[in-house]
Amino acid sequence: MGTGPLAVEQLDGGAVWRVAIGGSKGNVLDAVATDALAALFREAAAAPHLKAICLEGQGPHFSFGASVQEHLPPDAGAMLARFHGAILAMLDSAVPVLAAVRGQCLGGALELVSVCHRVFAARDAKLGQPEILLGVFAPVASVVLADRVGRGAADDLCLSGRSVTADEAWRLRLVDEVADADPADAALAWARTHLLPKSASSLRYAVRAARASLRARLAAELPGIERLYLDGLMSTADALEGLNAFVERRPPAWRDA
Repeated sequence: MGTGPLAVEQLDGGAVWRVAIGGSKGNVLDAVATDALAALFREAAAAPHLKAICLEGQGPHFSFGASVQEHLPPDAGAMLARFHGAILAMLDSAVPVLAAVRGQCLGGALELVSVCHRVFAARDAKLGQPEILLGVFAPVASVVLADRVGRGAADDLCLSGRSVTADEAWRLRLVDEVADADPADAALAWARTHLLPKSASSLRYAVRAARASLRARLAAELPGIERLYLDGLMSTADALEGLNAFVERRPPAWRDA
């Protein structure tokens, strides 16, 4: 089945959904793709026999992240609300979500992956939170990334904007396993070994229990972070300069204001 730009394959009698993000070069998480993800997770919440979702990207990359054009006014507010709604829909589905990362996994894509329960990366994977290079920041990563890698490493990734290799990501605990072959095969094998023998109902309750504090923190903190982004950051010259410079493919000229 398909939901917009998502290719969805039901495996193991519907107990596993293999979901490939596509729809554009680099599998950009634009409005259409983000709405499709939110709809997918709402559908997953209503699928009583579903035990795992495996997320991957179509082609050589997982995703280049959210649409940079949609970060610009007047679309930024709607973009944040839409993306944050998809993240909350994923948590509210209470389905174990595994990520299989090949190639680039950047920005909003890494925020999505960081909320997954287990992350499998190919040897060629590059993961990064490069928003600061465009003069902006990553709201979801500001809350969730330290849960995976600790505050020091989260600050490193968010403030430097650098990308890390699969091996460094594993050392940082940003990914759980580096696969020599296809990471989707590794993710599916893990699901079949560790999740399929379990009760789908019990798995849902275990996910809700394990993620209750994260769900509460996101609900409590994201509105304030969104205001900081939209009312503070986006009123600065440098945020607009960084985004426009990226779209225009030129170096930014920072004013520090």
